Amino acid sequence: MIDKIKALEKISRLLDPNQSQRTQWNTQVLKYANDFITKLDTCKTYIASSDTGEGIYDLNITEEPTDLATLLDSTTKNIDEVALNPASSGHMGYIPGGGLYPAALGDFMAAVSNRYAGIFYAAPGAVRLENMLIRWMCELIGYPPSACGNLTSGGSIANLIAVVTAREAHNIKARNIEQSVVYLSEQAHHSIQKAFRIAGLAEAQFCYIPLDEGLRLSATALEQAILKDQADGLQPFFINASCGTTNTGAIDPLEPIAAIAQRYNCWFHVDAAYGGFFKLVPAMAEKFKGIEQADSVTLDPHKTLFLPFGSGTVLIKNKEKVIKAYYWLADYMQDTVGANQEISPADVSPELTKHFRGMRLWLPLKLFGLSPFRAALEEKLCLARYFYQEIKALDGFEAGPEPELSVAMFRYLPARGEVNAFNEKLIRAIQMDGRIFLSSTTINGVYWIRVAIVIFRTHLEQIDLLLDIIKEKVLKLDKT
Repeated sequence: MIDKIKALEKISRLLDPNQSQRTQWNTQVLKYANDFITKLDTCKTYIASSDTGEGIYDLNITEEPTDLATLLDSTTKNIDEVALNPASSGHMGYIPGGGLYPAALGDFMAAVSNRYAGIFYAAPGAVRLENMLIRWMCELIGYPPSACGNLTSGGSIANLIAVVTAREAHNIKARNIEQSVVYLSEQAHHSIQKAFRIAGLAEAQFCYIPLDEGLRLSATALEQAILKDQADGLQPFFINASCGTTNTGAIDPLEPIAAIAQRYNCWFHVDAAYGGFFKLVPAMAEKFKGIEQADSVTLDPHKTLFLPFGSGTVLIKNKEKVIKAYYWLADYMQDTVGANQEISPADVSPELTKHFRGMRLWLPLKLFGLSPFRAALEEKLCLARYFYQEIKALDGFEAGPEPELSVAMFRYLPARGEVNAFNEKLIRAIQMDGRIFLSSTTINGVYWIRVAIVIFRTHLEQIDLLLDIIKEKVLKLDKT
């Protein structure tokens, strides 16, 4: 047995490379990272590929090792040079993420140390760091010191945590699900509906509130719907408001909705995954009035704090309610009892094992300070308004609602032919060009092209290029 153990040890020690090997790998990976970032200024945002990265299948898992140079080369060819480049300054489709370089360094540090940040007992410093970030975000939206939250993988899980907390806080049981009413608009992010399904509440009543002319949820229509449901014997339960819808960046009237939620004892959730961090811009303060009255708020640092994907946050005003929904103690974790001077992430989320996500957020915020983040966010607001003004001034173009945040919509009205079909061709032409990537949406049967200005690398140069590309493609399509 001893001989076998020693033989296995010799092989297993390959998993712990010496400093020389680590240095060699570090050098190669650093070169890959620097090359990738340096080329962003010259490479396309979208690259059409007939094989769609199939070459990665040539590097399936085997018993024998593969040298790092081969792996990096395949990564470049089959991942980086195929389809959409989310790090590009020309990425203005969907609500893009960022990818700040210090965030990658933070992930590297977190992965090397592999701190278990789920329980205070195991890594008190890591948990304190994450809770410090959560308290900063709570202060940003106006929550009291008693509020808490969790760093999640994104807005979808953040919304799910909020929905489950609301379910438990309102004591929704199987017997009263069908009488419980959820209020939202058609512009609510689809992860809200998914969260209710996952939370076992798919059979609740979903009431879709009409929108005003700015595609914002109508507070007047909301109260009318609640009064009707009460008269019909239903139980108003949950109100979802959006602080930056995906389609248009619209901000629902938070303060009037908050008052309605309090009046009718509804859980008030604000999905601010996209728009929340624009509160860092002083000029936006008026738009956020009422968010501090929400029972829960979703934020996504991987959107408007420019972090890599996988960085979300849920904030809950009443920590006892989220602890009621998620706290559980296993026998094998009895040693941790009494050691929790801070709330442990595992006590306020579905996760027990989790990545030390806080390092990827804390490091860039500390290395840069808040000032560049405020400037970048305000710049994106200005760029969206600039684009909106320029596209409206062009003959033949129609613009959607004036941007409240950094999303604008437009379409071209051709002299002949079907409008929606023409704009489908236009978005395809822009995407296949590859220099700028935009996405589309359909609202009330109208096909719109969206410009989402969120990437921290996007500046005036890219917006002017986009305007040139749009004019170029329209001119060409108009002649066909």
